[in-house]
Amino acid sequence: MLEALLFLIISLITIVCALCVVFQKNPIYSAIFLIQTMVSLAVLYILLHAQFIAAIQVMVYAGAIMVLFIFVIMLLNLSKADIEGERDNLLFQKSSAIILGFILVVMIGVVSVKTVFQGVKGEYTPESISQIGNTQLVGKLLFTKFVFPFEIASILLFAAIIGAIVLAKKKIIEDEKA
Repeated sequence: MLEALLFLIISLITIVCALCVVFQKNPIYSAIFLIQTMVSLAVLYILLHAQFIAAIQVMVYAGAIMVLFIFVIMLLNLSKADIEGERDNLLFQKSSAIILGFILVVMIGVVSVKTVFQGVKGEYTPESISQIGNTQLVGKLLFTKFVFPFEIASILLFAAIIGAIVLAKKKIIEDEKA
């Protein structure tokens, strides 16, 4: 009973913080809410008895990746006019965003109904995980079955760093010309 109540409270905190990430105008505040979202997800992992994943969530995502995000935000040195004004509004931007958001919610609902609520069991049961070990299983899957997505994620992060440096360099060059 207590675990279910704690799950509901942490889930609500996670959802509220995730919404604040999206709707926050200041990028630093948005990054801080993203850190809170990552920490809340780590607590949810602990409730699922996945302590290793929770530790990695806090160390890698809430720690290293968010420091990188904040570094990029500071490196870009966005002014208040860049944040609040001068937005290029595409034709039908709000209506298409609402429609695509609705389609996303419907797709999440369909996937949830087909997998979660029907009780489809995965390859690894809690008994087999306790025999193998949570950390060993994560390592085995990460470097065998999921090595390609793992490498793609690292390449995407590297490309984001390069893009931030290029954007910051353009800003510095424009400031020097002015």
